[in-house]
Amino acid sequence: MAVPPDNDLLRAVGLRHAPHGFPVLTDVTLGASTGEILAVTGPRAAGKTTLLRCLSGQLVPDEGEVWFADMPVHNLTASQRERFRREHLGWIDSEPHLVPELSAWENAALPLLLRGTPRRTAKSAALEWLDRFDLGALAGERPHSLAYSQRQQVCVARAIAMEPAALLADEPTAALRGPERAHVLRTLVSAARSNDITVVIAATDEETASVADRTLRLYDGRTDGDGPGSPEQEGREECSLSV
Repeated sequence: MAVPPDNDLLRAVGLRHAPHGFPVLTDVTLGASTGEILAVTGPRAAGKTTLLRCLSGQLVPDEGEVWFADMPVHNLTASQRERFRREHLGWIDSEPHLVPELSAWENAALPLLLRGTPRRTAKSAALEWLDRFDLGALAGERPHSLAYSQRQQVCVARAIAMEPAALLADEPTAALRGPERAHVLRTLVSAARSNDITVVIAATDEETASVADRTLRLYDGRTDGDGPGSPEQEGREECSLSV
């Protein structure tokens, strides 16, 4: 299959995944260009997390292809996929996962440190983003001293601080409420716009999905809609995916 179009930084073609014979993704195709924010919406168990894991190289689909620019992620070895994530991708899970022995700033700086960034430079970047989430005063605290929502915001800061080319976020505000959710979304969008970061964000709520340039609707992992390139509706392009 040909390399995807130049304007697609991240693209999946014909993804199928059926662990233990149970279909989770069926012929899913999508593309996201540089600096674009794409929301993948749908009910729980629709296949959103599996789709993001395939895009990130955490999971190899049974069939189909995943491209990052001209790199065939689906053909990489496990060690190559790990390096690809370390160098190019930011990841935000729906729940906070931090290293308990490290402070908040060390957790936020960890991807940079693993990449070989000098410690002082990595710490500066981590502190900058922690400050943006009003967590600067807690930078030296370990995760057990932080509230659940604060731990999640450290995870968001960690994903942005590494300045990834693409960021995959699996319901990143699920653990947040009210002003915290709005603040995280604003900061995430601002970072993406100012740094041309491609963002694919899985969401079940309208508030999170509303920050995207386009919305891809996923139901039971099966595509049955227009796919990428459908006409814009109400200022945002929507791709209808249904059973």
